[in-house]
Amino acid sequence: MGIEAQRSARGQVAFHAGHAAEAVVARHYEAMGYSVAEVRWRGTAGEIDLIVRDIAGLVFVEVKKSDSFEAAATRLTTRQMRRIYTAAEEYLATQPLGSLTEARVDVALVDSMGQVQIVENAFDGL
Repeated sequence: MGIEAQRSARGQVAFHAGHAAEAVVARHYEAMGYSVAEVRWRGTAGEIDLIVRDIAGLVFVEVKKSDSFEAAATRLTTRQMRRIYTAAEEYLATQPLGSLTEARVDVALVDSMGQVQIVENAFDGL
């Protein structure tokens, strides 16, 4: 297998692992009483992995997967946080209460065993 084919194969594995992690996180939120409003919602500012809702409002969820929770947490960059925040603002503009909608941003960390750890309200100011 050539180097390009190896890269493509690794990319496909990462792509599918990311989708599987998002599905695990969605089930985790559903078990806590949330409903999934959007999966991989894409606005002009970028993509939000999951948007879930409960009676209190919306939760924008960024999913990070790695071998450990610690390694997954290091995968979130400041640039990504800004992009997610901007995309969340864009999504809120579609809601009846707009920016007055109760909302927070969580980061869901998924380890190699498929366990989930949620960092609630991971971003300030939303």
